[in-house]
Amino acid sequence: MAGSRSAGPQVSAASESGEAAAIIETTETDGGPFVIGLTGPIGCGKSTVARMLADLGAVVIDADFLARQATSRDGPAVAAIRARFGAAVFSPDGALDRQALAKIVFGDAAALRDLELAVHPEVRRLVEAEWQAARIGGALMLVIEAIKLIEGGLAERCDEVWLVDCGPAEQRERLRGRASAADDIERRLVVQAGLTDRLAARASRRVVTSGHLEETRERVEEALADSLAPALLSALTTVPGPRRPR
Repeated sequence: MAGSRSAGPQVSAASESGEAAAIIETTETDGGPFVIGLTGPIGCGKSTVARMLADLGAVVIDADFLARQATSRDGPAVAAIRARFGAAVFSPDGALDRQALAKIVFGDAAALRDLELAVHPEVRRLVEAEWQAARIGGALMLVIEAIKLIEGGLAERCDEVWLVDCGPAEQRERLRGRASAADDIERRLVVQAGLTDRLAARASRRVVTSGHLEETRERVEEALADSLAPALLSALTTVPGPRRPR
């Protein structure tokens, strides 16, 4: 992860009720935004937490959305997918049949690796373009939402990595709410078995999204206040110096 920050966003935080206002007030003086990486298993609320952070002033880069761009009909990863998996995973109009592809890769570890080799380099390029656009645009806080945040090397460029998690029953319920078929849900969960424990070893903090939405919002606000407090202290007590380039 990125090292200590010589200056950062200021935050006015917790009220008596424990809620964090988390209002970013100052401009970065050291070359980049405060970067939070969000990761965690499917269906555990990464996008919900990202939206809450956006409400608090963050620019959000959604790697899953960019993966869909990369695999859209004219996307840069489509040719490699067709070469590896053939016409069977494409509809007659040339669009990728995501359900057909999922049935293959979530039951075959080698096929899943091949798909990742085709898609992930293109996603990284798109993430990098949005990252640089956020910096040029003067973003004070940047959120990278990516299930492969650590494996893809993005975690090393984040000031903090948040593991977003929930209970298994709630996870399944949310996936059913996406109209995912029961067998598809189980295949995906099998592939991700043990993922939470592996990610926990690299995470700065854990945000549990079980319970009511407002409870999650409170946890997010508190986590953000805790995250930004060291940056504020550094800004008040140290002279700005060089930071790790991003």
